[in-house]
Amino acid sequence: MSEAGGGRGCGSSVPQRAPWSLVAATAAFCLVSATSVWTAGAAPMSREERQKLGNQVLEMFDHAYGNYMEHAYPADELMPLTCRGRVRGQEPSRGDVDDALGKFSLTLIDSLDTLVVLNKTKEFEDAVRKVLRDVNLDNDVVVSVFETNIRVLGGLLGGHSLAIMLKEKGEYMQWYNDELLQMAKQLGYKLLPAFNTTSGLPYPRINLKFGVRKPEARTGTETDTCTACAGTLILEFAALSRFTGATIFEEYARKALDFLWEKRQRSSNLVGVTINIHTGDWVRKDSGVGAGIDSYYEYLLKAYVLLGDDSFLERFNTHYDAIMRYISQPPLLLDVHIHKPMLNARTWMDALLAFFPGLQVLKGDIRPAIETHEMLYQVIKKHNFLPEAFTTDFRVHWAQHPLRPEFAESTYFLYKATGDPYYLEVGKTLIENLNKYARVPCGFAAMKDVRTGSHEDRMDSFFLAEMFKYLYLLFADKEDIIFDIEDYIFTTEAHLLPLWLSTTNQSISKKNTTSEYTELDDSNFDWTCPNTQILFPNDPLYAQSIREPLKNVVDKSCPRGIIRVREESFRSGAKPPLRARDFMATNPEHLEILKKMGVSLIHLKDGRVQLVQHAIQAASSIDAEDGLRFMQEMIELSSQQQKEQQLPPRAVQIVSHPFFGRVVLTAGPAQFGLDLSKHKETRGFVASSKPYNGCSELTNPEAVMGKIALIQRGQCMFAEKARNVQNAGAIGGIVIDDNEGSSSDTAPLFQMAGDGKDTDDIKIPMLFLFSKEGSIILDAIREYEEVEVLLSDKAKDRDPEMENEEQPSSENDSQNQSAEQITSSSQEVDLVDQESPEESSLNSQPESPSPADTDNAASVSASEQNSKPMENHETTSLDGECTDLDNQLQEQSETEEDSNPNVSWGKKVQPIDSILADWNEDIEAFEMMEKDEL
Repeated sequence: MSEAGGGRGCGSSVPQRAPWSLVAATAAFCLVSATSVWTAGAAPMSREERQKLGNQVLEMFDHAYGNYMEHAYPADELMPLTCRGRVRGQEPSRGDVDDALGKFSLTLIDSLDTLVVLNKTKEFEDAVRKVLRDVNLDNDVVVSVFETNIRVLGGLLGGHSLAIMLKEKGEYMQWYNDELLQMAKQLGYKLLPAFNTTSGLPYPRINLKFGVRKPEARTGTETDTCTACAGTLILEFAALSRFTGATIFEEYARKALDFLWEKRQRSSNLVGVTINIHTGDWVRKDSGVGAGIDSYYEYLLKAYVLLGDDSFLERFNTHYDAIMRYISQPPLLLDVHIHKPMLNARTWMDALLAFFPGLQVLKGDIRPAIETHEMLYQVIKKHNFLPEAFTTDFRVHWAQHPLRPEFAESTYFLYKATGDPYYLEVGKTLIENLNKYARVPCGFAAMKDVRTGSHEDRMDSFFLAEMFKYLYLLFADKEDIIFDIEDYIFTTEAHLLPLWLSTTNQSISKKNTTSEYTELDDSNFDWTCPNTQILFPNDPLYAQSIREPLKNVVDKSCPRGIIRVREESFRSGAKPPLRARDFMATNPEHLEILKKMGVSLIHLKDGRVQLVQHAIQAASSIDAEDGLRFMQEMIELSSQQQKEQQLPPRAVQIVSHPFFGRVVLTAGPAQFGLDLSKHKETRGFVASSKPYNGCSELTNPEAVMGKIALIQRGQCMFAEKARNVQNAGAIGGIVIDDNEGSSSDTAPLFQMAGDGKDTDDIKIPMLFLFSKEGSIILDAIREYEEVEVLLSDKAKDRDPEMENEEQPSSENDSQNQSAEQITSSSQEVDLVDQESPEESSLNSQPESPSPADTDNAASVSASEQNSKPMENHETTSLDGECTDLDNQLQEQSETEEDSNPNVSWGKKVQPIDSILADWNEDIEAFEMMEKDEL
């Protein structure tokens, strides 16, 4: 994501309009100076250990790259669980995720410059020859313009940049004659038809062979694109223009950026997530620094770095000021509404925002970079990986993790900026987790669910393009790299473009259009490189002092100070907080209390009543705490009244040779039999039942005795199958779907129901596997005969080397945490007896329901709530560890209330009309947000 020589911190000044070649050199020197500040103040990691970790990264890359070349090439990506290539059209569609695949050997192209960074020059030369010999860019395939630009065009340009560098050194690539650049130019011209819109914003997809809007193109009807999709083109397109002299590419990319800048929301200076490419209207009006917008901000700053155009820096600084004013809520980065930037648009964050600390390093804003990075690291320590999305109280929102590199990227740049060896330890943790939880015999598998440790059969190309590059650079010394990394800028896909392009083929007009749109505050812009004493004020423990308060931000801890204050307020006669079970929507006093807690009551057009909580609007921090607790209790009440308990996914882990626990399959639970969440896991060898459908008495009881029986779905009830294998002596059962090709990657979680009768007689655990996951076990039996598996509620820890001793269970304790217990600054509860609409998804992949992934908005019948006090209902506390103490305080306050009938209950209650009038602004904002389908 970030610039290789990024980060400012030296004392020398740069002239306001200096050529970027001087600015780049100064930035690189600043980075070295900042590093020297830290080495004396913290215990450094020894050179031997850093070399050992660097060599470990090299071995991991060889494992991933070698398996891709052996089992997948020339396919676009490797499927590491089934040890084969992913070919577009031959596997079940994964929706938008597949738009990155164009039958152009994506992983090989994306890995070209990584080979050089890792000093694998011979392998690089062989890889370039393969690309030139085998890759075809004229395929009849519809691909994402954004993904093709950053991965393929960027990969070709990065490969070309390092190929000419190696040729100049005189040992390798002497035969090279700009062939990769010619391929990049060919691809650039194939992408240009996407820009044929009135706005200049590109269509999101294009057919490599037929372009857009032709009948055979099968694309060109889209009206919307994401801001990042349209705003993450300038580096690659400008580099292509500077390399070739063809200015058209840079012109088109600049026009798209100019249009996005013009369409920003003028009062907040924020941009939305999705925009209409024809009209320029914002389709999704929420704004953040994560998915859909992230690299737009990144490319504004880096366009200034690479091209030396001041307008890009001015635009970035204007946006950055708005981000820090509205979106940044340290250490959180929360999406807001572009028209109402003081109101949060969601209660969760996505993993892509992990790039932002690295960008802040390039900006020179170190303190918030350290804060956000530390918060993310605490989430990783809790879940082993960064979930694709997590709530503001750090619970899993979307459980998958496709081995994203953004956190490793920010770790590298923070280490470069501070020299703090703490970040080397962070990188070491990332290496250990990858080897322990993601490594499989044929590569590294994405995590299907970070809570269970189950795998997904995918290894995206960006894993090789970025992850290993940043991890290796983190531990490498300057002499370990065969070229000067400070002479290059990293694209968002970590491809390397040389900084000397800033003075090459400068035929593009550099008219500063920024001032045409806005009056800028010059104090926003830094034209000099600040002194290191400003970034790191004479304190070698500066970064540690920022991190320390965040060490336990993810862990549960009682807000003792607030509890003591509340206890004292009870004793002084203040009213105890309103409990959800007592709330009545028609009670004006209750409505007044809600307002004090920052909870708004909104009457929707369809007659529903909605509660929305904003902690920032509460009268005090204590009232905000009460408001959060009230919302959690209301959500729990709603959940208990109208939801049937949804069981979480289970895990089938292959533990025998040669897997040793590295392959974890997502399994559906059963509503009968042994509950794996309450009992010890079941471990045993597998055996197929006869008959395979398990619908009658087994004819091979000796084969399944003491083993886990494999049964095919169909022809009878699941409970009947369970009874038959149990009677044959099986210790567990795995039902495999009979629908060929079905997969947990594309289908929602499946639960096996009982037969309508009493199923207490079934004592063994039963799990369900889709066809694809089941075939992995069946293939293993055919190859190795003896296959041992572990049935559990979540995957157990395993070592990448062969183990003889049982490993301790994972501390991934979020499995049993209720999704309804949400602490956030924006929560909603609909007071009706129906489900609230689901939130829009980060990507188009179907997400199977699980307890930690349910919506934050819950519903409850107002009439039922008012008529049923539910005295015995156990409410959810803000913090699980504080439940008993809070209950004691509540009981104490109730006792004092009974003993003191003259206690004052606060100010005079206002009429309900007056209360509702005070909330008109909030009502308008949220009606607008509802209209925007947020």
